[in-house]
Amino acid sequence: MFLWGPGFIATETSVNSTQLWEVEDVSYEQSRRLLEETGAAVRLIDSAGGGIDFSGLDTVMVESAIHGVSGGAVIKGQEAMAIVSLMLFVESLQVTIKAAMKQDEDSHERLISLTETILDADINKSLVKSIQDVIDDDGSIKDTASPELRRYREQVQVLESRLYQLMDKLVRNADNEASVSVLFHEVCIVNGRCCIKVTGDKSSPFDGLLLSSGTDAGSMVEPIVAVPLNDELQQARALVAKAELDALSKMTDKILLELDNIRILLQATVELDKVAARAKYSIAYDGTYPDLYLPNFVNGTVSTATGGSISTISSAHLSKKAWKLCMPNAYHPLLLQQHQENLHRAKKDVASATAEIRRRRIYGQDNVEEDQLASDLDLIKIRVSQMEKDRPVPVDFFIAEGTTVLVITGPNTGGKTISLKTVGLASLMAKIGLYILASEPVKIPWFNAVYADIGDEQSLTQSLSTFSGHLKQIGAIRAWSTSQSLVLLDEVGAGTNPLEGAALGMSLLESFAEAGSFLTLATTHHGELKTLKYRAHYIVHTFSNDLFENACMEFDEDNLKPTFRILWGIPGRSNAINIAERLGLPSDIIESSRQLLGTAGAEINALIMDMENFKQQYQHHLQEAQYYVMQSKELHNNLEVAQKNIIDHTSAQRKRKARVISEYAVMARSIIRKKFQQFRESAIAKRVLEEEKAVQNDKPERLKDPEPTSTPAVKKAQNTNISMATTTEGEDNGIPEVGDLVYVPKLKNEATVVKIDSSKNEVQVQAGIMKLKLKFKDVKIQKRISR
Repeated sequence: MFLWGPGFIATETSVNSTQLWEVEDVSYEQSRRLLEETGAAVRLIDSAGGGIDFSGLDTVMVESAIHGVSGGAVIKGQEAMAIVSLMLFVESLQVTIKAAMKQDEDSHERLISLTETILDADINKSLVKSIQDVIDDDGSIKDTASPELRRYREQVQVLESRLYQLMDKLVRNADNEASVSVLFHEVCIVNGRCCIKVTGDKSSPFDGLLLSSGTDAGSMVEPIVAVPLNDELQQARALVAKAELDALSKMTDKILLELDNIRILLQATVELDKVAARAKYSIAYDGTYPDLYLPNFVNGTVSTATGGSISTISSAHLSKKAWKLCMPNAYHPLLLQQHQENLHRAKKDVASATAEIRRRRIYGQDNVEEDQLASDLDLIKIRVSQMEKDRPVPVDFFIAEGTTVLVITGPNTGGKTISLKTVGLASLMAKIGLYILASEPVKIPWFNAVYADIGDEQSLTQSLSTFSGHLKQIGAIRAWSTSQSLVLLDEVGAGTNPLEGAALGMSLLESFAEAGSFLTLATTHHGELKTLKYRAHYIVHTFSNDLFENACMEFDEDNLKPTFRILWGIPGRSNAINIAERLGLPSDIIESSRQLLGTAGAEINALIMDMENFKQQYQHHLQEAQYYVMQSKELHNNLEVAQKNIIDHTSAQRKRKARVISEYAVMARSIIRKKFQQFRESAIAKRVLEEEKAVQNDKPERLKDPEPTSTPAVKKAQNTNISMATTTEGEDNGIPEVGDLVYVPKLKNEATVVKIDSSKNEVQVQAGIMKLKLKFKDVKIQKRISR
């Protein structure tokens, strides 16, 4: 039995309540802000390609450095490198965030509120460089830290080399001169001084200082000749330590100047790490951003004012209905996590076995073991395939806006308790800024507290039975719960006489409906609690039956196992007699039990069975209708595409035909011009022939009746009169117009006027295939067109 009161959530395995994280002081506004931060971090991680990794930071070491430096201590090399790692990480993070903002400009404002401190941070690159010049990656001090340190370390190396050479010489001489009883000589370091370990039952063959002795461990002897070198080496090492301390002290002074900035960087990084952790968890388990709303009570009714919209529900089952709580395909976080971890381990086993088989084939090892490994690999692959199919079964939660108490019935191990825990954990996850492990859309209230009576609270020390433990917890919940609380009651009314337990459970649920909590979810085996919804009109308080709702866990009677699916609006029916019949219990016992159950109970079970069948048929027809709707949408889209293709094809054909007609028109005009030119040329030639023929016909008459001979003056006058008559007869003093037939002296031919430009006193004529621009004076009108 667990109580999730203000400020804590209980574990599911321990008997006593255990505080996992604080949620008491998280207000609705803070929960909304946490969710917005998580959403911004999800978009940031997606834009950055998942490249935001905080695992390389040692925040504990940075905190130790800040605490030590602020207290006057000298910083350590590893602490200094932890600060460098922090600064370099922040610098890299700034570049990543800016690049992500460019890719996702819509969420720029959200990311700014999340990363403002990081982006505004000023990285002291000179400090980073000075630390890297002094400290190595492993935290040791470099020789380049100071000239004194380099000199002293070189001196130590020289002294160590001389000392080891001396010791080696002493050991070789001792081995040559030692008796058979001296077994071994070894050079050792004792308290920083170089000495020789002598093993044997006789004294050392050389003079020295006995540092320690023992029969089994041997004697540690510092040769007299090595004492000066050891003393000098100790002094040199002391100088090295002092030079290292001086270098660290100078570095500490520089870090002290930047201590406040380092503290701000650390705090901002830790906060961003927490937000990124929430986002990565939400991404890893394919969570959904919840529509978290704060219930508003107006005149005793609940108004679910939300921060978002749930109008994006695609399923016909969820469309246009107001929900108090909506979580399609919701998973229990621990079940989903356990499944993913087991699947990950199994896939890892597949990879390991595959690599081992490949290694054995490369090196040509035992084929028998390889065959066994291949057989094991096939079994593991089968197990992985089965695990991928056997995902945890999600549950759907669709609680109407007017519902206050939900009663879930069903068989043992059917999933009732898991369903309660799924709702409780989902509400707390949304409250602290985590996505809900469910499909879109998710709508969930903000609860000020989650109270749960789940499990068994027997206590011998407090003389509590199962029933007493439940009553104690439920009494506390009834006293603490408010109109913004979520109450989860598992097996309400259990642990006592069924009739009394059912009556007490009904009264408790009615009290929660009247003034207990915003939402109460209860599971039970008592059939009487199923009637709460139907008797609500007849009890003293005259509740609306909308306050109560029934649901049951589906049970597959053919396979005699639960399906872990919730059937909404249907109370659960008793399956014990039917299960007993399927399990082969004698028929006389089955019939007797049914008679003892009574006709009314059988009728109720039959009615519930009809409701279940109707519900299943409804779901089947709903899925079928959704399938047809989806098909019709697809056909409609295909029709629109085909219609567009037809329009495009028709337009293309029209353009092609217009282009072909235009080309043929050009060809036709060209042919007509040629034919017209040929006709005119033939007409002119015909007229010339006729004139010549006429002249030939006139010649005999002139020979027959010759005119009187005239004088030259008379001939000149006659020619002048003929010329003037010709000019007067063919001349028109007006301006040529388009279509007029004119005579062009320059061409000695006739032409047709095609264009007039009065401003320039020009006319454009066409003679055959030639077009010319001439002045009005250069043409003579032969024939005007009729107007």
